[in-house]
Amino acid sequence: MSDVQPARIHPTAIVSPQAILATDVQIGAYSVIENKVEIGPGCIIRPHTYLRGPLVLGCRNIVFSGAVLGEDPQHLKYQNEPTLLEIGDGNVFREHVTVHRGTTASGTTRIGSDNFFMAGCHIAHDCRIGSRCIFANGALVAGHCIIEDGVYLSGNCAIHQFVRMGRLSLLSGVSATTKDVPPFILQQGMNIIVGVNVVGMRRNGMDAKQIEGVRHAFHILYRQGLTVPEALARIENELNKVPVVTEFIHFIRGSVRGINLFHERDHKAA
Repeated sequence: MSDVQPARIHPTAIVSPQAILATDVQIGAYSVIENKVEIGPGCIIRPHTYLRGPLVLGCRNIVFSGAVLGEDPQHLKYQNEPTLLEIGDGNVFREHVTVHRGTTASGTTRIGSDNFFMAGCHIAHDCRIGSRCIFANGALVAGHCIIEDGVYLSGNCAIHQFVRMGRLSLLSGVSATTKDVPPFILQQGMNIIVGVNVVGMRRNGMDAKQIEGVRHAFHILYRQGLTVPEALARIENELNKVPVVTEFIHFIRGSVRGINLFHERDHKAA
């Protein structure tokens, strides 16, 4: 006999005939699956959830009660175009998380794999979310943002539209950013840089040389009173053999919105 179990759909759930469900998907009571929604193997859709297509949901995702995935973008120029939400594997969407489809600007909102979205998070239209990120309760991400792998957003954070957050960066609780946050950087309050995410780097297997390289780069950029081009040139000259520092430099040079240079020490002095 096959080990694959048939899909379990509660009799009170409403599932569109356009939906494509893997054989072992579980759909809880009073959930609604509307339009073309593809749900991959091992997914669990808890009671009272709403999934609206076009939506592609990968494998082993868990969607908790009250979550809304794939609703229309909150955009005044959106005219009901058939845009997409594309989600990878192994994500957890806790209670009342909302993720919207893209607009015609990109056509798609994309979420990677193994992310944890805690209760009340919001991911707006056209965002690109990497993998292994943690968004604590109430974290808000505006449209067109790029969140790279391993980012941690603490509770009740807010990210301005078109902002990028680099790999393993962290935004502290009840904080907001209107500019890009480089990889491995800690930020808190309103656009205040406070340090390096050493704990996150260690947890991701980075060795002492890599961590020290980023710390040195941080010191040059934020503590030496140099302009950004001057600081980057010095960092590149002194630390060009450390790959994570090269990543740090490339991110900043590729920034369109710019980065915050307001350091915690300056804030306290003011």
